Formats: sequence, structure tokens, C-alpha cells
Amino acid sequence: MAFKVLCVDHVGVAVKDLEAIKKAMKDIFDLDPTSPDETVEDQHVTTSFYKLSETELEFLGSTTPDGPIARYIDKNGGHSGYQHIALRVDNIENALKELQEKGVPLIDKKPRIGAGGCHIAFLHPKATGLLIELTQRMN
Repeated sequence: MAFKVLCVDHVGVAVKDLEAIKKAMKDIFDLDPTSPDETVEDQHVTTSFYKLSETELEFLGSTTPDGPIARYIDKNGGHSGYQHIALRVDNIENALKELQEKGVPLIDKKPRIGAGGCHIAFLHPKATGLLIELTQRMN
């Protein structure tokens, strides 16, 4: 393989109310976000990350009523829930090239910039039955 999966980077959870889940994380688990919330305008989302060892929880709140997270919640009966799992890879460019060569359906054929400046790309759910994000941390 031209790339290596290093670890589960994070699990993305779509939430109806980002402030409510942040309060619950603090009140129940005494956890604070790892960094300030970040809005990714082109993805219509605000993210809040919680680091737990090597893996993070990413809570995603929609910034628009028709954004992807809002649509996901609507399809989920109006409930918050698991949205994606992110796998950290050593080289996202090589990963996308190899996956394309294998005929794996992709949402992103080229990496884009996600929260925290990570390079990200999504596989189409047709590939695995789940929404999987590849991520390469650039720091």
C-alpha cells in the first residue's frame, strides 16, 4: 500500500445543539473542549473537539438550516447521532490516489482543509456502508 492508516483520529457526532452537548460533557464528565470551537464556513458547520488519549470526539453543529449536519439530523428523525469516523493516514494524497485506482467511490478526490487545518477527504458511504473521513494532520 502507498499509505498507512495510523489510528482512529476522531469520531464525528452530529448534534442539534452544540452548546447543550458541551454543557453535558462538562457537567457529566468534567471535560472541556481541547481547543476553541471552529466554524468551517464552506462546510456549514461549527466543530467542538474533545481529546481522549489519541482519539478525539468531534461534535458538529450546523450553521445553516440546510447544511449537511442539519440534513443528517433531519434524516435521523431529528436526533443527534454518529455522523462519521475519521482515520488518520500518513499521506492523504497517496491514500486518495490508491483508493481511486482500486475503484473505491470517493466524495473528495483531492484533500481539502478541515477543522484545525487538517487535510481531509471523505469516502462515499457506498464504499463501506459508513461515512469515513481520511485525515492527515499537518502539524
